[in-house]
Amino acid sequence: TPVGGWRQVPREPPLPAQVATPVALVPPDGGSRRPGLRALKKMGLTEDEDVRAMLRGSRLCKIRSRTWHKERLYRLQEDGLSVWFQRRIPRAPSQHIFFVQHIEAVREGHQSEGLRRFGGAFPPARCLTIAFKGRRKNLDLAAATAEEAQCWVRGLAKLRARLDAMSQRDAHTWIHAYLHRADSDQDSKMSFKEIKNLLRMVNVDMNDMYAYRLFKECDHSNNERLEGAEIEEFLRRLLKRPELEEIFHRYSGEDRVLSAPELLEFLEDQGEDGVTLAHAQKLIHTYELNETAKQHELMTLDGFMMYLLSPEGAALDPAHTCVFQDMDQPLPHYFISSSHNTYLTDSQIGGLSSTEAYVRAFAQGCRCVELDCWEGPGGEPIIYHGHTLTSKILFRDVVQTVRDHAFTLSPYPVILSLENHCGLEQQAVMARHLRTILGDALVTEALGAQTPEELPSPEQLKGRVLVKGKKLPAARSEDGRILSDQEEEEEEEEEEAEAAEQRRRAKQISPELSALVVYCCATRLRTLHPNPVPPQPCQVSSLNERKAKKLIREAGNSFVRHNARQLTRVYPLGLRMNSANYSPQEMWNSGCQLVALNFQTPGYEMDLNAGRFLVNGQCGYILKPACLRQPDTTFDPECPGPPRTTLTIQVLTAQQLPKLNTEKPNSIVDPLVRVEIHGVPADCARKETNYVLNNGFNPRWGQTLQFQLRAPELVLVRFVVEDYDTTSPNDFVGQFTLPLNSLKQGYRHIHLLSKDGASLSPATLFVHIRVQRF
Repeated sequence: TPVGGWRQVPREPPLPAQVATPVALVPPDGGSRRPGLRALKKMGLTEDEDVRAMLRGSRLCKIRSRTWHKERLYRLQEDGLSVWFQRRIPRAPSQHIFFVQHIEAVREGHQSEGLRRFGGAFPPARCLTIAFKGRRKNLDLAAATAEEAQCWVRGLAKLRARLDAMSQRDAHTWIHAYLHRADSDQDSKMSFKEIKNLLRMVNVDMNDMYAYRLFKECDHSNNERLEGAEIEEFLRRLLKRPELEEIFHRYSGEDRVLSAPELLEFLEDQGEDGVTLAHAQKLIHTYELNETAKQHELMTLDGFMMYLLSPEGAALDPAHTCVFQDMDQPLPHYFISSSHNTYLTDSQIGGLSSTEAYVRAFAQGCRCVELDCWEGPGGEPIIYHGHTLTSKILFRDVVQTVRDHAFTLSPYPVILSLENHCGLEQQAVMARHLRTILGDALVTEALGAQTPEELPSPEQLKGRVLVKGKKLPAARSEDGRILSDQEEEEEEEEEEAEAAEQRRRAKQISPELSALVVYCCATRLRTLHPNPVPPQPCQVSSLNERKAKKLIREAGNSFVRHNARQLTRVYPLGLRMNSANYSPQEMWNSGCQLVALNFQTPGYEMDLNAGRFLVNGQCGYILKPACLRQPDTTFDPECPGPPRTTLTIQVLTAQQLPKLNTEKPNSIVDPLVRVEIHGVPADCARKETNYVLNNGFNPRWGQTLQFQLRAPELVLVRFVVEDYDTTSPNDFVGQFTLPLNSLKQGYRHIHLLSKDGASLSPATLFVHIRVQRF
């Protein structure tokens, strides 16, 4: 649970469960005899040869080790959203599928650590790797032929592209995935019992009497079965959004359609900046589904709902999803997405080290990765968490991974933070690998003046790799001894006697490696001067979280000024054996740029990190507020001054929340919503709604939460949905975190994410947001 100055509202009695009222929203489209294929039809993929082959299924060889190669059947399900796969030992149904929306990437050939190590018996043309979001392991596969492998590569790419393109407008696509499963006898007809099963699957516990009344109203053939258009009508009534109808009718008047001027009035009330009649007309042409209405520049309720569910109607400002900040300022003026123990896929005691962890970090926008370098056999340096049971990987392989993946998501510079435990010979090997593998991407000399007064900008360093490590003083020879590059915390703790020789050798720095340290010279931060001192922009201090907190508490403004001129890296205490994280917000409040977290450990800390770097094109660089960039700033996070902003959030409804226990049909969530404010200590707060009994499908709250903010430019807003439990801690359902300055006002949808950051589409919150600055 987040700590530091939380204020809570008392919990009140639960709200009663809400159910939909039977009014149609979307016109029927005919009704397929095979409900499961409707999703693919809507995607336009029913006739695609690759997708049709995936529907038939393929026997693919799953590769896990040099000796573990097992043939398994993989088949795309008719919902078009998930892939079923065979297991040696049958498990629960949910353990036999993976979802297309959870795929991070599909790589061809031997482009994973697993296939490079264990796939030698299979030609690259027959191999593919499915990499998932979050902590799920890669799926390394080999097909019988190169064409079959390509079929899956192309097919998955098409399915992922169509899923990305499909907006939340089509909840039908989502619910049809469950229709096929609820149709127990697969006759494309739904009995009342099967309808009840469907309702439980989609997380709604509807009263039997109401559910049967709705069922009979749609059973026009009067045969106790729904089919075709009858099923569609039932779904339209189920998916009704009365709160959107109310807003729509408030602006549309008696004719029940929005003209362009009426839509413009709504947009102005939303607080949209600089909207014009032309912009309203463009929205109608973009989101209206009815061609006749579109020709007359009118928006129907369906078009209005499409707009509000689109990225333009979301809480996140669409203008902030691309690079919009000034990228020409010195590096210390940015928060930089940073990873600790990047090589680990699990805990720092016995976890697996893998180059895949670097690929995943880069895929999340990370720009500073850590390499713990140790003496390895055969003269080759290795990377692992020293003196533990974590597995080992070659330094050379990690540098190759940096070359291949560092700039796929972001063009801005990457910093390699070296924790060097190697002797002089293997340090020279490290330097050679860095030069030969990275080539011109590696920064080996200053861009301009040899003693710059400030560091270059991200724009100047586009596509470049910086090395952070110890550097020999100019007058020191190659046998000069300097402090070890390992973290300060480990210098202070008692270490094993058998490591004494390695420590001695690590306290020497080879000139070859020293020469590669240009802009990020690792140094201790011993004291902070309250008065300005000559800037030393190329020095980077590394502090554990405890020391950083002490400086924040005791030095305050002096620490902020220090961070306006040079880089500071903060990392977790070594006592966090399970690779737990600390709150990065405290460090950002003081301007620390490189706030390193364990990317492999999900939790609210990584949610905050993802929220901080969600904007500016997810490029891994966020321009710090002006109060953290000015060398003579008076800002102190412990004393931010009086409130300057009021944030008011009305939590209205939620839609299609995920079912937590898919193996228990009768398990329905009791959702509540919590809004958390993360900022300077005086701003930190969290408030929550009541919980709604037995309704994860369309719960309604209509409750208002308000916050007073003193340093709004640093605030992150975290929306959390939990399943209320009277006897144990609430279960996490979903969340979304974003900076206050990127939060749009008015009626907005919050698109929820899972614990590991994957989309929970179509799960949304619907809220009204108001920000008053004074």
